[in-house]
Amino acid sequence: MDIHTDHPRRKSLASRQKIVDAQAAGMLADSALIAHGRGEAFDYLLGEKTIDSARQSQREAVNRLFSAQEPVISMNGNSTILAGKNAVRLAALTGSKLEVNIFYRTEKRMNLLLEKMKFMKDEVMASRPPKRFTVVEWKQLVSQVEILGAHQDSLIPGLEGPRARCCSGGIFQSDVILVPLEDGDRCQALISMSKQVIVVDLNPLSRTSRFATVTIVDEVARAFSTMTDMAVEGKGDPDMDWDNQSVLESALNAIGNSAHRISELDD
Repeated sequence: MDIHTDHPRRKSLASRQKIVDAQAAGMLADSALIAHGRGEAFDYLLGEKTIDSARQSQREAVNRLFSAQEPVISMNGNSTILAGKNAVRLAALTGSKLEVNIFYRTEKRMNLLLEKMKFMKDEVMASRPPKRFTVVEWKQLVSQVEILGAHQDSLIPGLEGPRARCCSGGIFQSDVILVPLEDGDRCQALISMSKQVIVVDLNPLSRTSRFATVTIVDEVARAFSTMTDMAVEGKGDPDMDWDNQSVLESALNAIGNSAHRISELDD
């Protein structure tokens, strides 16, 4: 689909088309389109931009990945399609593993997503390195990123069915996990395993947002792009007094202010 360069919502439309194309190629379940559309609605209310509290959460997320003993970035179908390359970059910079883990699992869909992620890894390895890295250093960092998901040999306690499946060397043993677009039950189960759970969720009212250790209320591609830039700048110390509730309240205020402005236009 051709989208004019001057279209005010060009990025949003391009992301939508990526999801449509990936679903048609068999990488995503039909419900992936519904999930993306729901996120678009919240993003529209946020002005399709990264608000200040989300940027603070992104910095905290990067710091916690750097400080973790076993950091893992879990990728579902939508996040792989929309933010896969920057997920590889972020994993390389923070020493994290990547685990492809999807809600509606089929072997065909898993294989397609794993192939896509490995292809993205090769692209990132061949791409221009971030500042302060030589070509050789960058290739070495990216080459060390493990992509897991093919052999899910562990179960998350407290969950039933395919949602419980994960990799023993990935999600199961992680101490800090970044999970874009998570479902609430699994977020709670991971918290119950004493993990720090960082989520990217445009809905500040969801159970995922409310139960997570750190919530990033932002669109997933923007979030990963910003976190990658932050990781290039270097690591900082996690905030031991992190107040996640204030992040959610800030996002709700931003949405409320947007709705108020819309109502004023109708008057």
